[in-house]
Amino acid sequence: MDAMNGHDAPVQTIGLFGVGTGERQGAAGRIRHRRGRARRLAEMIRIANRFDIIHGLTPVTMRRLFEALGPTFVKVGQILSMRSEILPEAFCRELSKLRADADPIPYSVVTSTLAAEYGRPLDRIFSSIDPVPLGSASLAQVHRARLVSGEDVAVKVQRPGIQETMAQDIDILRSMVKWASRFVRSTQVIDIRGVVEELWETFQSEVDFQQEAANLAEFKDFCGSYAYIDCPKPYPELCTRHVVVMEYIDGISLSRPAQLVAQGYDLKEIGTKLVDNYATQIMDRGFFHADPHPGNIIIRDGSIVLIDLGMVGRLDEVTKSALKDMIFAVGREDSPALAQGLLRFAGTGEARAEDYPYLLADLDAVVQRFGKLDLADLDIAEYVNAVMRLAARHGIKVPGSVTMVARCLVTLEGLLDEFLPEANIVQIITDHVAYSQSTGSILKEEARKLGIQGDLALHGLLGALAESQTATKMLTRGQLRANVQLVGSEEPLQQLSDMVNRLTMALIVVGLYVGSSIVYFARVKPVVFGIPVVSMLGYVVAFILSVWIVLDILIKHRALKRRRRNGQG
Repeated sequence: MDAMNGHDAPVQTIGLFGVGTGERQGAAGRIRHRRGRARRLAEMIRIANRFDIIHGLTPVTMRRLFEALGPTFVKVGQILSMRSEILPEAFCRELSKLRADADPIPYSVVTSTLAAEYGRPLDRIFSSIDPVPLGSASLAQVHRARLVSGEDVAVKVQRPGIQETMAQDIDILRSMVKWASRFVRSTQVIDIRGVVEELWETFQSEVDFQQEAANLAEFKDFCGSYAYIDCPKPYPELCTRHVVVMEYIDGISLSRPAQLVAQGYDLKEIGTKLVDNYATQIMDRGFFHADPHPGNIIIRDGSIVLIDLGMVGRLDEVTKSALKDMIFAVGREDSPALAQGLLRFAGTGEARAEDYPYLLADLDAVVQRFGKLDLADLDIAEYVNAVMRLAARHGIKVPGSVTMVARCLVTLEGLLDEFLPEANIVQIITDHVAYSQSTGSILKEEARKLGIQGDLALHGLLGALAESQTATKMLTRGQLRANVQLVGSEEPLQQLSDMVNRLTMALIVVGLYVGSSIVYFARVKPVVFGIPVVSMLGYVVAFILSVWIVLDILIKHRALKRRRRNGQG
């Protein structure tokens, strides 16, 4: 039976990676798997020999080799295109051109797959299905259809046996990397192992089309807040692990800019809105469409419609905050802030003491190279690759979500350069982050940080009280003794007292200024000359106290000098 129809082959193959179906396969199943693995390995060797890899690979030859090896290696190439610490820059640029196009699936296979998935005649679901596919990729094929209820839909059908093939390839790659690691003690092997594991995670998410349907529903909810961005509506009741049914989008692909201009669209406006919304997805929402190539972006009735949400990225609050800090750090040429942001990516707040100066020195070079450029001249792909190489050199493991953001931004930059050259991605993202740091959001963020610090301080105070209780008990029992001896005159104590008093007054002054500023921005009534009365009083009192502190310092300083002069005389 076909792997798509009976589901046996994918289940057996996935079981090899820990699902727990090995016992059900039996000896015959294991033998079939070994034979299939051996055949696939022999095929890979034949293809590699055809490209004569023994005598070296050029960037173009490597790209063609990965295309010939099939969808798994196309994905490997796409991941490697962002790993410049593994491959030279020329290879990364060439591999970024990889696309997962493939020969079409026969229409009879498509209909038989759909019938097997639904378990009922197709004419009860679809009134018509266009036999000519809208697109055919390595993982799936898309056809236009019409439901019996009258809606135009796009039907995405997974290729039969693709799960078995990709899982088998990943299994072989894992074995090869494990074998190589026995003989080559190099960080390159470890990095390639990371690429294989990232590929496995991508494979698991992309072959489950019910997850893609859930992504569509979640992104559709996000699009509800924007008039200019949209995505297809999914039909969850018709979606399975191997089929996605979604709204058909009839519009103009971003890959046809001349047609967009002829229809009256402003390409710069499209580019600006697209990148600004991506900044919202990444920096604010933490949930973003991770494959923004031109074929996945369609302009329809003045809206930008993003299709194919099989690959999405998710960022937690720590990662989003670190990204924003790093953007401003480069602009301010602040290497320590850039270092802290990079280390927060790695899940740690500080580097090893002996390595930190070298990390800062390397980041200084990056900042000097990119921080002084005009935003229009900044090559984001080159900048991201430089930071990734630096992270790898210092043993900082950047999480997969961050590399996905990097790939997404590089793809966006290439898209703008080719189709929307008047829009600048770095300028748009920087403006978005700066605008998002409004007074209200800053106050909320500061309030959140103050709450965290207050919580830590409270717990510290309670801990200190508990320790002091223990110390008191020990003192009363005669188990603790403390000797305190003050040497010298009372003048040092008086100076210390004056310092504490001034510090206390300075803190009060700062508190008044900050509190008055918050009241000013909140526009608390009553207001006189555009300034809230409470805020004005706070500023006046803070100013008077500031003058008093300065005068007190000057007067006591002169008195001390007089006393010293008289003492010497």
